[in-house]
Order: sequence, then C-alpha cells, then structure tokens
Amino acid sequence: MAREVDAACRLRGEFLLRSGRTATEYFDKYRFEADPVLLDALAARLAALVPAGTEVLAGLEMGGIAVVTTLGRHTGLPCAFVRKTAKEYGTARLAEGADVTGRRVLVVEDVVTSGGQIAISTRQLRELGATVEDAVCVIDREEGGAAALAADGITLSALLTRSDLDRARAGTDR
Repeated sequence: MAREVDAACRLRGEFLLRSGRTATEYFDKYRFEADPVLLDALAARLAALVPAGTEVLAGLEMGGIAVVTTLGRHTGLPCAFVRKTAKEYGTARLAEGADVTGRRVLVVEDVVTSGGQIAISTRQLRELGATVEDAVCVIDREEGGAAALAADGITLSALLTRSDLDRARAGTDR
C-alpha cells in the first residue's frame, strides 16, 4: 500500500512550501484522495484502527472529509464534517452532519505534520460536548505531530508513516 501511495503522490520538481523554503520533492495528498480505488483501499485498512466504542467519525476540513466519508462506508459509523471555523450563516455550526454532543468521537485526518489542526479541532469538539481521545490519519509525516497530540491527551494512530513511504520508494519495504 505504501508503494502505491508513494507512486501516486510523491512529485519531483521545484515547489515553494508554506514555510517559504523551496523543495525538490512534494507529497500531494490530494492525489490519493481523488483516486476512488486507492482511497477505498486505504479506508478499508484504516477501519482496523478505529477504536472500539467510537460513536462518530469526525473528518477535518478539507482532506479529512474525503477520508472520513469513505471510512464511514467501511465502518458503518456516522460522520461529522468539521470546519476550521464555524460558518456565520445557515446552521452556523462548526461540525456538520452527525451530532457530536455527548458522544465518543474519533478525529480523522489525511496527513499529520505538526498535529496543530487536530489539536485545535479537538478542543473545539470538546467544547461542543464531544469526548475525543483518539485521532487517526492515513499518513504521519513523523515531524512531531504524534508527540504534540499526546501532550493534549490525543492518541494518534497512522496507517502509514513517512518512513514507510521512504522505504517503499527505496524498494526496501518487503
């Protein structure tokens, strides 16, 4: 699976990063999210990481939405779609879809780097009355996210890591 994700998503060229530095490699996570066959295979495997007792899957805007929807199909669990900020019109809700109040919620993300957005969204979900202790992601870039989340009382489980992708690229994942 790591080999398929790496082949689909790792790009070579010159890329300006959010930090302002330039990189010669870029991981385009939207390529696995936009491939229905690959996304479905990833979600099928991700389902094994859903903790027992989970009542709602909460996908984070934007990439986590595709992942949570597909994961919901494999687990049968209802989904909530979590915005970065509550919209100011209509329902004015932060979390759309399934109600999270009083329920055990699993945060679902596509790729984790620092864990910052999971931490922010978890605090917001907890303020809405959700119990959030766990998060899952397709890829942990292994840049400190798991440790940062642990400090906030969140256990991160990843289907794949940056190390898995690097081994797949090197052909040493056998």
